[in-house]
Amino acid sequence: MSSYTWCLYLLECKGGVMYAGITNRLAERFAAHLAGKGAKFTRANPPLRILGAKPFADRSEASRAEYAIKRLPRNRKLAFLAAAVPLCAAAA
Repeated sequence: MSSYTWCLYLLECKGGVMYAGITNRLAERFAAHLAGKGAKFTRANPPLRILGAKPFADRSEASRAEYAIKRLPRNRKLAFLAAAVPLCAAAA
């Protein structure tokens, strides 16, 4: 079992679009997105910054949250993360 907390993260990408994903190593995952080795979406829409991240107890919870946030309009996505810690512990 990983010692990292799983988290849902939201990226601001080129063109003002957002990308949501999950990881247990946020800093490494963001670096992969920046290097063009992340998701197909972020290869086409390079990430500019991490908008926020919200920790979850396990991958299953994070996956359910990812599914939910991807169905929200832009303003609700930001509100979803507004109360979250700035970054997950995995970024440290």
